[in-house]
Amino acid sequence: MIRAGLAAEAKRSSGEWVFVDLGFAQAAKSCGVLVNDGTPLEVSFSQLRTDMLELVASNGNPLNLLIEAPLSVAFNERGNPTGRRIERRGKQTRYWYVGLGCSVLVAATYLLRSIHDAQSKREIRLFEGFASFKPKGIRSSHRDDVLNLRRVIWDGDPTYGRIVAPWRLAASPDHRLQSAFVVAGMDFGVPPVVELSGWASD
Repeated sequence: MIRAGLAAEAKRSSGEWVFVDLGFAQAAKSCGVLVNDGTPLEVSFSQLRTDMLELVASNGNPLNLLIEAPLSVAFNERGNPTGRRIERRGKQTRYWYVGLGCSVLVAATYLLRSIHDAQSKREIRLFEGFASFKPKGIRSSHRDDVLNLRRVIWDGDPTYGRIVAPWRLAASPDHRLQSAFVVAGMDFGVPPVVELSGWASD
């Protein structure tokens, strides 16, 4: 069973953890992955999918899966796509429905479809990672992103980031928030977002 994790479950002791910085490239190792207290790795999308299917097939504690990609989406009162609160910083935006956000949303859909179709008996809880709005001069690193996302949850250190509850994601009371995967026939609910600091919104 796959479902949205709860903010209260965003802690080290709630189960096993996998942190994924998702990419979608033809040949490059575009994904970062970190399992529990292991070493972060950079892998291709196909390798990530293979590794994830092995993890969900194993027996054990609930598996908390954090994916750095939009796992929920918002629509305005007219039914048009709109940004979530975390996706705007001043005049800058990183909306889920344009550019890189749209690309990794497609990747997440394919990854979660594979996991969903595997019909694992293990409980899988979803958490969203958000590592946008990095200051100029900070080089993007899959390894650093998954390590920092783990630090937010495992260490609870606000230096690295914060956990945003689902009810705080809508930018307006008139906006409808839902699982990003309803359109693919998979409604996992709206998970909390782990937002990295230094570029975290108020």
